[in-house]
Amino acid sequence: MILSDADILRRLERGDLVVEPLDDIDLQVQPASVDLRLGREFLEFQRTNIPCIHPNSEAEVNEYVHETVVEEGGEFILHPGDFVLGTTHERVEIPDDLIAHVEGRSSLGRLAVVVHATAGLCDPGYRGQITLELSNLGNAPVALTPGMRISQLTFTELTSPADRPYGSERGSKYQDQQGPQASRIEGDREFGGDQ
Repeated sequence: MILSDADILRRLERGDLVVEPLDDIDLQVQPASVDLRLGREFLEFQRTNIPCIHPNSEAEVNEYVHETVVEEGGEFILHPGDFVLGTTHERVEIPDDLIAHVEGRSSLGRLAVVVHATAGLCDPGYRGQITLELSNLGNAPVALTPGMRISQLTFTELTSPADRPYGSERGSKYQDQQGPQASRIEGDREFGGDQ
């Protein structure tokens, strides 16, 4: 079951679902979703003198990523073909009986901006800001302004609460993240990690 605005507001009021700061409830809570705003931090991938990125090498991933922080009142220009990691301004806490789906806003989709490549959900138990996988699929650069509504979350109620929710007990890699986070895939079992 997908939560309606009434369900979302009820869960926010109870405090088991957290979206903070939620500065304008009337604007951000839609009929069946919550709009999230763009943060100020971005991770850009360097393209010059790079043979490739090996997913199992944290040092390589960190070497090829550069952080950009947009000043107050500034813009981040997303050029055609670019892929960057951004973040939501809001921090969320998803209770054990919900899953949150990260979706793009249609107004930005019509400008060829997408907000996720594959990471389109927040598991039950997840806490933190959401890393956005931003791409410009169009032909013209698009100016992104921190604070603009960039994505939306829809919530689906599980048939029962998760027995093993996302979090530190599972060794979850991105729990309590702040700002955009680069890949931590080297922690996966297939690359010698424990996750």
